[in-house]
Amino acid sequence: MEPVVYNQSLILSYTEFILLGFPGISGWRPLLAIPSFSVYLVILSGNSLIICLIYTDKTLHSPMYFLMSVLFAISITISTAILPKFLLDLLFHLNQVSLTGCLLQMFSIYFSSICESSVILLMSLDRYVAICRPLRYHNIMTKSFLISMTIIAIIRNCLLICPLVILTSMVQFCKSNIILHFACENMALLSLACGDTTKPQIAGLIVRILVNVLDAGLLLISYSTILYTVMKTVTGKSRHKALNTCGTHILVAMLLYVSGLASSLVLRMDTTLSIDAKNLFTALYLLGPAFLYPFIYGLRVSEIRKSLVKCWRKQNNLFS
Repeated sequence: MEPVVYNQSLILSYTEFILLGFPGISGWRPLLAIPSFSVYLVILSGNSLIICLIYTDKTLHSPMYFLMSVLFAISITISTAILPKFLLDLLFHLNQVSLTGCLLQMFSIYFSSICESSVILLMSLDRYVAICRPLRYHNIMTKSFLISMTIIAIIRNCLLICPLVILTSMVQFCKSNIILHFACENMALLSLACGDTTKPQIAGLIVRILVNVLDAGLLLISYSTILYTVMKTVTGKSRHKALNTCGTHILVAMLLYVSGLASSLVLRMDTTLSIDAKNLFTALYLLGPAFLYPFIYGLRVSEIRKSLVKCWRKQNNLFS
């Protein structure tokens, strides 16, 4: 602990913390390693498989599938920032983390989560151009354009997350050094503060509003225009394909934003729900989409499904 002066009194601020996720089932916590490892294995294998398919199959070398592969890579990043540390805690009780390590994990989780929203927004832009401006698609959705949009998204996300992490690092933590969470979540860490937490809480609220409201609003406008154009000008199989692809993207966007909104609301309920329930909602928000992406895109996007079947048959022929 480091001594700090706060309101003319000496206060010890913790710099080392203990992550204690799901404290209400302390006797059964080691058993959580089984579902946690299973979820991590599915996320790693499922997302990596489709990334490899997109990379190796030339028919999938288009901006839409490039953005999908980025989304899968972000899913792997988020789960890797959380689950290995949690598994070490469950199996070997290695749950200590420094304040610096906690802030780094917080930055990784939040930055990657907002990157998910940015990629989904870019995917909606890709579909808008493909359906509403088809003759200009290859002139607009170029590599240089995608790189430029990626850089803009990274800068935007850093500008959103860095103030939140910096303001949280300036708070003094003296109530306890036990974080009742499986990861360094902002609200769980701020609950240990003994000083004013208004600024980091406002910063977190601004991030939520800008991401959930602004990105979701732009998505709504984009897909409303797409659906209007599809129903008005596209017919037959082309309409079915366009609706199916856009429906998949809308499903993924709803999964991300609804789970994020539910998690945010649950974490701000003081006594209504238990700590374990709040942990569960956060886990569903952070890991649920990463777990479901390979199944959603693998089953609903025909090109990926055909590529998976082709790969499966090739493996069977090789072994036979």
